[in-house]
Amino acid sequence: MNPTVDPTRRKTAVVVGHGMVGHRFVEALRSRDEDATWQIVVLSEEQLPAYDRVGLSSYVGAWDPSALALPGNEYAGDELVELRLGHRAESIDREARKVLTSAGDTLAYDALILATGSYAFVPPVPGHDLPGCYVYRTIEDLDGIRATAEAAGPGARGVVVGGGLLGLEAANALRLLGMTPHVVEYNNRLMPAQVDEGGGAILERLVTDLGLNVHTGVGTSSIEETEGGLRVTLSDETVIDAAMVVFSAGVRPRDQIARDAGLEVGPRGGIITDLGLQTSDPNIWAVGECAAVEGVCYGLVAPGYSTAEVVADRLLGGQGEFPGADMSTKLKLLGVDVASFGDAHATTEGALSVVLHDAAKGTYAKLVVSDDAKILLGGILVGDASAYSALRPLVGRPLPADPASLISPAGAELGADALPDEAQICSCNNVSKGSICGAIADGACDVPAIKSCTNAGTSCGGCVPMLKKLLEQSGVEVSKSLCEHFSQSRAELFQIVQVTGIRTFSGLIAKHGKGSGCDICKPTVASILASTSSDHILDGEQAALQDTNDHFLANMQKNGTYSVVPRMPGGEVTAEQLITIGEVAKEFDLYVKVTGGQRIDLFGARVEQLPLIWKRLVDAGMESGHAYGKSLRTVKSCVGSTWCRYGQQDSVGMAVLLEKRYRGLRSPHKLKLAVSGCARECAEARGKDVGVIATENGWNLYVGGNGGLTPKHAVLLAGELDDETLIKYIDRYLMFYIRTADRLQRTAPWQEALEGGIEYLRQVICEDSLGLAEELESAMAKHVEGYKDEWAAVLEDENKLSRFVSFVNAPAEADPTIAFDDSGERKVPVLLGVPQIAVGAARVGDNTATHGK
Repeated sequence: MNPTVDPTRRKTAVVVGHGMVGHRFVEALRSRDEDATWQIVVLSEEQLPAYDRVGLSSYVGAWDPSALALPGNEYAGDELVELRLGHRAESIDREARKVLTSAGDTLAYDALILATGSYAFVPPVPGHDLPGCYVYRTIEDLDGIRATAEAAGPGARGVVVGGGLLGLEAANALRLLGMTPHVVEYNNRLMPAQVDEGGGAILERLVTDLGLNVHTGVGTSSIEETEGGLRVTLSDETVIDAAMVVFSAGVRPRDQIARDAGLEVGPRGGIITDLGLQTSDPNIWAVGECAAVEGVCYGLVAPGYSTAEVVADRLLGGQGEFPGADMSTKLKLLGVDVASFGDAHATTEGALSVVLHDAAKGTYAKLVVSDDAKILLGGILVGDASAYSALRPLVGRPLPADPASLISPAGAELGADALPDEAQICSCNNVSKGSICGAIADGACDVPAIKSCTNAGTSCGGCVPMLKKLLEQSGVEVSKSLCEHFSQSRAELFQIVQVTGIRTFSGLIAKHGKGSGCDICKPTVASILASTSSDHILDGEQAALQDTNDHFLANMQKNGTYSVVPRMPGGEVTAEQLITIGEVAKEFDLYVKVTGGQRIDLFGARVEQLPLIWKRLVDAGMESGHAYGKSLRTVKSCVGSTWCRYGQQDSVGMAVLLEKRYRGLRSPHKLKLAVSGCARECAEARGKDVGVIATENGWNLYVGGNGGLTPKHAVLLAGELDDETLIKYIDRYLMFYIRTADRLQRTAPWQEALEGGIEYLRQVICEDSLGLAEELESAMAKHVEGYKDEWAAVLEDENKLSRFVSFVNAPAEADPTIAFDDSGERKVPVLLGVPQIAVGAARVGDNTATHGK
């Protein structure tokens, strides 16, 4: 953004606090301040810039703060934003309009924005400040919890004081750390703010089945230090010997700096503001959890974001007002769905409740309706929250059907057409149905496109099912057909091949397709056939199906030559093999390049030279690196514990094991893996389809990362795994991807498109929710057992070798259109003005030679 205002006339906004809402305010002001009228200084008490505190629990197992970092949180390259980490605001001089910081600096302001958030409330229990007592609020808190849990060892007890949302998240964190969690809740049910007594009973049963010990209707009387840790005594005289206590008994607004400055605060805390978020001082504003908007504090991130947007608007001369807050919540705790929306507790006069309580299935659903049962006021869903995205936007509106039928498994299904245009679909980002439908009308024809242009579904993701319904309602039909010759999707064709045992393209298209096929379905079916057997891809009819790269088992380059990439498992190579590579490069005059995947790439080989080159490499003990295939490319590694003083596990050994296990595995798209020996991540594992990172106690498994036009970080699937479990989970993940992904779909978009995302994958891969684990592992075992190097097989077969000629009508003749320029420091290809892929009508592999790396 060009600084169009004279810097001497520019105003200064000082932001106290750099949490999610503080960051949202900076983003909102900078995106709207087209004339660059404001200079912003942000004071962050923490040493880390803004991170996703809502997703704090995902830090457990990954232990990677960068994974929680909010996009753009360091404001790199923005001269109008100054971020001061580790600087706390100590006091405010309202008369002079200055803020004193913990570093001793004095900052003048034209507008002061208090985004101080909240703090964890710790009940005044005797012993609450003993070592081993924590709150569950920041990354630093979790680092302390982790250290104590690891010192205590597996199975040690941990007590969580508070059975609300954060309390259950804390209990799950202790469970993931190998502890035995005990949850103590003063109310007679868990999550009392979100669910009623019936929902609480189902929730307690479900989480107890998952290993939590729940104590409801009791308080914590005392905490005493013992030789082995802590002794916690409850109000019913229950005694729990524990290694730690985590307080998660609610939060309070952080308003002390405002109190000290004489600003008006609420009787129960919070900085009093009007609907414009202005405090009792016209130059000071409050946003997020510290703000009491007309006396009311809101503890969710969505209303916090709304307050930030309002203040940004006000500072630029607007008249924005806080629109009120949707306090609806939908979450998955320990794998259990919980949702509440609207007047969930039926506080409206005359409200009626319609309840479906299925103890056998472990589900609870309640709708709160008006006294005439025509208007939806709110609801609670426990165990199955699939109806949430359709029901929540209807709050305050007429019901389209009998309320009981809307929560009955055999009842009416709500369509998107039941909602008016002004209905809010995405409460996190305040996106209406009308805005989403408008985006669809303007060309957003799938969920990722809607996310991109409206922000709907980019926060909690609870509205994604409704986005799909709106696409269907708008008449957008995303065809699942592979191509004009097959009406089935790739996943459906995979199942057909697997079930019927059909092993040829002609047999498949004759029975389940039409026509003669094309350059879309032929390579796709070839890949499916390769994924379901160990037959060589150039055997029989399959050879004609391959694209150019697979046809010649090499990558075609821009001048019609090919590159040769021998496999180096985990980046390992012997001195003898390196010497052979050098000799081959010299003998065949090839350009040599070390790749980013720890391989050596040899460029400039003519097609008739490929068998000669590979004969030398195979004799040296090397094999195909599959750089040409939609298959496993590389497993990158660092040197790990074998050499590195920071290494925690043998990353090279694991990388070699994985690469040899999955080499030759054909898939919908290329696969890249990496193994890092510690959290320093030298192998860049989180940028790979499957990334493995060593910890002191085993391996963390990340999935769904990739580079390309839209880079994606892999996300944590499971943590602290032993070698056997790690390999088992990767087997399942890769085979599930191969079976269900679309043609040319990388793991990242495939994962995003799955309803339920990473949580669904976690259930399928780690918990075997579909009962497929044994079948997926068996399929991988079959691949491993049947693997044979493709180039070694070619060298043993005269028929296959006969394919490697430039022209079928002149097999001994070299391609005259291939030339190089050696005059500079590097050898480079020269194009002679001839379309290289179509030289001569008899050129081999002309049909689909457009597929490169």
